[in-house]
Amino acid sequence: MRYIDLRSDTFTRPTEAMRQAMLQADVGDDVWGEDPTVNSLEERAAAISGKEAAMYVVSGTMANGLAIRVQTQPGDEVLMHALAHPFHHEAGAPAALFGVTIRPLPGDRGCLDLDALFTAIHPEIRHMSMPTLVELENTHNAAGGVVIPQAHIQAACDIAHEAGLKVHIDGARVFNASVASGLSVAEIAAPADTISFCLSKGLGAPVGSLLCGPADVIARARRFRHMMGGGWRQAGLLAAAGHYALDHHVSRLTFDHSHAKQIAEAIESSKVARLLVPVETNIVLFETVEGISDQQLISRFKQEFGILMAESSPGIIRIVTHLDVSESDTDQVCKAFADA
Repeated sequence: MRYIDLRSDTFTRPTEAMRQAMLQADVGDDVWGEDPTVNSLEERAAAISGKEAAMYVVSGTMANGLAIRVQTQPGDEVLMHALAHPFHHEAGAPAALFGVTIRPLPGDRGCLDLDALFTAIHPEIRHMSMPTLVELENTHNAAGGVVIPQAHIQAACDIAHEAGLKVHIDGARVFNASVASGLSVAEIAAPADTISFCLSKGLGAPVGSLLCGPADVIARARRFRHMMGGGWRQAGLLAAAGHYALDHHVSRLTFDHSHAKQIAEAIESSKVARLLVPVETNIVLFETVEGISDQQLISRFKQEFGILMAESSPGIIRIVTHLDVSESDTDQVCKAFADA
């Protein structure tokens, strides 16, 4: 049975054309800096983000972790939204691996409360950890794929920079933000010091993320990547998939956004679920109506309709549209909510 998999945009599989690009990749040893396909992907990522340099890593979690490691010292504090990915979904890496604490800050729809950010930045006090880095996320996963307004990013960066802090943007789905907002990735990234983005979510590559920033920061991050066992060898096979994704899978993100909005309308019209937040990109967050548990609905949709969904947190079900969800798949999902 073929399932329509809406659990995440990480479930995409390489297209046949992408597989052919991987087969034909020119490769070398990346630890030695001699993989031409990786090198060209990093140069391309730097240009896309408007930064001096970039480094190819295995995952968004590694990219975020390295951004924290090279812009903080053990004992420092990182300020971020209370629902930010490094705080909730990176297995405690900032504390366990990099020796920093996270101060979660309040905010609405993925945007930091700027007054709370300003207040959290305090002068050096020997009894307290020092905030040295602010982390932003665009789009914001836990807030429902929200595009963070550029004015907010600029304001948060201004507050941080005026106090001597650095800013990192977790741009795992920044291409979704770019397509939805009409801003280039470089424009979104411009106020921040570093930005990371994933190739393996909406862009459909099998693996990989890029960390982009100043050349000296990326050079230090490369050392820590090696320390963490993240050195690639003939990674050009994977980098070629990244090139293909950037060539062919960016503009089509508009289809994912359209499909998500169609499904959101079907949820709003259904008798089994309620939409929690407006849909802006490819993520739909909803809850079940009283008398139906999350697991009951998830199980029923799998067994009766061949549709896979998952909880993003207790009481919240998440649907994510992506490359492998077609227009006909979307119609089937909408019909399932109507029939349910």
